[in-house]
Amino acid sequence: MLETFLATLTPMLTLFICIVIGFTLNKTKLLPSDAGSVIAKLEMWVFCPALSFSAMSTFCTIDTIKFHAVNIVFASIVLTVEITIAILLARVFVPQKCDERGIYIYALAFANYGYVGDPLVLMLFGDEVLSYFKLFCLPITIMTYAWGIGHLMPSGEKKGGFLKNLLNPPTVAMLVGMVVGLTGIGKHMPGFLTTTLDSLKVCMGPLAMILAGFTIADYEIKSILRDKKLYFASGLRLIVLPAILVAVAYGVKVLAATLFQMEIGHTVLYLALFATAGPLGLNTVVFPAAYGGNPKTGAGMALVSHTLCVVTIPLMYALMVMLFGPLQI
Repeated sequence: MLETFLATLTPMLTLFICIVIGFTLNKTKLLPSDAGSVIAKLEMWVFCPALSFSAMSTFCTIDTIKFHAVNIVFASIVLTVEITIAILLARVFVPQKCDERGIYIYALAFANYGYVGDPLVLMLFGDEVLSYFKLFCLPITIMTYAWGIGHLMPSGEKKGGFLKNLLNPPTVAMLVGMVVGLTGIGKHMPGFLTTTLDSLKVCMGPLAMILAGFTIADYEIKSILRDKKLYFASGLRLIVLPAILVAVAYGVKVLAATLFQMEIGHTVLYLALFATAGPLGLNTVVFPAAYGGNPKTGAGMALVSHTLCVVTIPLMYALMVMLFGPLQI
């Protein structure tokens, strides 16, 4: 267990160091104040799409789609349970109906499976498992933009239509990559293009964490750290909810084997873990700020959960390996 924990801790520490770098760059004014906006646009328009397209164009085939049909069903079940729990818990954290309750709903319903989950899965398991992870997260991605984002906007703001929220560059790149992979075009892409994509996609994780640190540095840390609710929310997000949701996935797996004689491997359990055990995402900062709301709660969630996840994710993964054995594809 210790060996597995340390193996996972290494990439998590790499990402955490990038958070510290981003924080330092902001506090020392080595970068201009609008650098966070520039970094966010690079992530949204270049690095995230490169990662999504590369994984899908290479590993999304007819055979893998057949394999992932079951996984996508599992993801939908896990997501339904997760959203239900998030709505109930948000009412405990914020009894009165207000904008802050919406932030808690979003934060507890959606982990940072993109900026943290994607690069971590890539570093630990490689491109093939990343493609499995991206497909598993497809229902989560749809609900994030079609339903979740609306909870981060202040009351009275337009929440945008389904397609407007969903058709963002990373999702479009993933869908285009799926088409390229399914049609076999990906096998004939020129070498310089695949090399370029490989170079761009490895930038996604480190730069995302630099953005996290840069964003968090804009807020008063001492004031944020006094809010005890943020620690409870982070504990739920990083430990309690992933444990419940992996248990739900395992229960569905056992039920499918009992009722329908379906032999489903443990891969789906690991996909569920990395999709739900990530920290609270930066959307809880970006969207309230962009629409005139109060980003303080989201900044606190990002600070506390991104710090704690350096230990919690390796710990959760090590426990999974101890219970179910190493991930096998």
